[in-house]
Parts: sequence; structure tokens; C-alpha cells
Amino acid sequence: MNNIQDYRSRIYERYATNFQDSPATFDYEASARWGRAYHYYFRSWLPANRDARIVDLACGGGKLLHFFKTDGYDNTMGVDISPEQVLLSRQVPAEVKLANVLDFLEVNPNSFDLITALDLVEHFHKPEVLRFLDGCANALCPNGRLILQTPNADSPWGTTHRYNDFTHEVGFNPNSITRLLRLAGLLEIECREQGPVPYGYSIVSSLRSVSWATIRLFLKFWNISETGGAGSGIFTRIFFVSGIKKS
Repeated sequence: MNNIQDYRSRIYERYATNFQDSPATFDYEASARWGRAYHYYFRSWLPANRDARIVDLACGGGKLLHFFKTDGYDNTMGVDISPEQVLLSRQVPAEVKLANVLDFLEVNPNSFDLITALDLVEHFHKPEVLRFLDGCANALCPNGRLILQTPNADSPWGTTHRYNDFTHEVGFNPNSITRLLRLAGLLEIECREQGPVPYGYSIVSSLRSVSWATIRLFLKFWNISETGGAGSGIFTRIFFVSGIKKS
């Protein structure tokens, strides 16, 4: 375990600089452009109450915290293990804690209406994945929601993101992550693609979505031809999964 902590400390100390190529100053304009797509990706998943307690785990450069703030959610906070990422996220401005998310979750039971974790779960070893999902369930309030974003092993290009970061330890597809969320006690699980936005973003994105729909049909046909089933239907390189903690 000490070796694992040492390797993570070495990498995450300057993760923004060495692995994310992030600027030292938060780019509000770029963040706003990025966030427009997440209005579509997170449709029907966000709390109706703008006072909902939200935490973004591994908040990175702070773009999702900025997304929540511009959407009217003020009761938000971030957590990250990288000092560089924390300094960047605090420019949003936002409350951001420098902490290990696994420890953070376990000391905050029944505290959050929404937990988000973009590009985080794949960084854990398998025992840590179970601890993380149990921790999320523990930290959610009754009827609270968890949203994850992670590389998709069902995509023909899934290994691009699986191995795009040296600190990725495990991969998932919709089937495997759904079963793990159920194991942690979450229900109403839904997986979504992170593909081109079909409407409300740009003409180019709308045209790409039409093209992607055609490619998806081919991938389903490929699956049917090989296995007799269409597969998950989630074929983008990155995908989302959401689950709810029932009271």
C-alpha cells in the first residue's frame, strides 16, 4: 500500500501540469463552452432544488463546479487529492478540500443530494472501487443521486481512454458498473453515452449526432451478427452512469 501511495503522490503532486496540460489560470470561457454539453448529458438527473447539497469528487480543474455555479447551484463543494488541481478549482471560486475522496466519503454520512465523479472510478484498484461505491452510498442522503463518468470498455475505441492515463487501474462497461452500483445499494441505474449533442449545441454537433446514430446501428448489427444480441447500446468512448440511494 505504501508503494501505491508513493506512486500516486508523485504523479498527483503536479497532475494538472504533467498529465492534464492545464493552464495555471481558470479559463471561464472554455469552461462555459464545455458545460453547455453537460446540460444535455445530465438532463433529468440534476436536483430540482437549487439549494441541494452537491459534491464533485476529483473536481480537477473545476469545470463542473463552474457548471453548477452558473446553473444556480450554490451549495456545492469539490474534493481533490492533487494540490495543483485544488488551487485551480478554487479560482471558480468554490469550496474545495484537499483530501483523499475515500476518506472524505466515510466521514460524511448522509450529507449530499448529488455526488458527481467524472473520470475518477477508473483510477482505483478493485478493492478501492468497492470502498468508493460503498462510500458514495454512505454519503448520499436518501433519494440522493450518484453520477459517474468513465471510459467505456464496450466501445471499439475504449482502450484509447483506458490506457490514456498511467493512473488508470481498471475498466468498466455498462453491465459491470451497473452490477457494482447495485451491489452498493443504488437503484434506478441508467447509463448514457457521451456523444455529440443532437440539439441545442451547434449545427456541427447535430450533424455529428446523425452520423453517430448510423454508426451505432452498425455496431449493434456487428454485435447481433457475432453474439446474437445487440449489446449495451452504449458505444461512445466515455459513458455516464447514474444511480439513486433509496430511503
